[in-house]
Amino acid sequence: MHALRPADLAREHGLSTQAVRNYERDGFLPAADRTASGYRIYTEAHAAALRAYLSLVAAYDHALASHIMTELHAGELDHALELIDRGHQQLLRDRETLDAVRKAIGHLTTESPTTTTGAPTPAARTVGELAHHLRVTPATLRKWETAGILTPVRDPATGYRIYRSPDIRDAELAHLLRRGGYPLSHIATVVEQIRTAGGTQALAAALDGWQHKLTARGVAMLKAAGLLGRYLPLLPDAAAPPTPHPEPCPQEAVHPAGSRGTGRHASAMVE
Repeated sequence: MHALRPADLAREHGLSTQAVRNYERDGFLPAADRTASGYRIYTEAHAAALRAYLSLVAAYDHALASHIMTELHAGELDHALELIDRGHQQLLRDRETLDAVRKAIGHLTTESPTTTTGAPTPAARTVGELAHHLRVTPATLRKWETAGILTPVRDPATGYRIYRSPDIRDAELAHLLRRGGYPLSHIATVVEQIRTAGGTQALAAALDGWQHKLTARGVAMLKAAGLLGRYLPLLPDAAAPPTPHPEPCPQEAVHPAGSRGTGRHASAMVE
């Protein structure tokens, strides 16, 4: 197999040679052999691993891409695939939430009997209930309140925060836009405009931007899947996935040399 230098791998992606060495050290690339004088010997397998890793970073993020590659090199293919599945699951959830928000955009200035996910909205939720619904921490909701995104009332008897239908709506939108990378100050502006007449234009612009990001992420996932698929057969033997052996098709029949199927059975084989 053709030997490559760290500089060869680095040049393809505009990286430093030290970055390539660090990726190997951290397990994102397979361990390289060494020359008698101690120089690393990289191969096409390392080049393919680097392409796969960087494409995973673009599709998911550094943390998840790193986890996927280290699981692969530890021989844990199923664990790596599970991590990828979770990334696709989150993308689908974001798409569904975005679609629900778009459908509800005409009703955002009034109280709605349902949440943006279409589920029945209770009259009110506690901070713990709303945090569980959104899969965030109560501290996150309090931070959004400090930023002016949420304005829960207080239970006069207990002093606890109570989130009503408009608050739940605003929390759903904040959660969506936060995952899109928008700062809290921008989200607060969007929510404030939604609370006033004619404020939905800001939300529409934010949703358009989020749609573009979801599309870009989906395309990046496709590219990452292709590059990762090319790398899998090059994995070190201990970590390589088993090679599937397809079963013979039951419609295929082998006839002795010189013979041909005739009659009703021969017709059945080509139906």
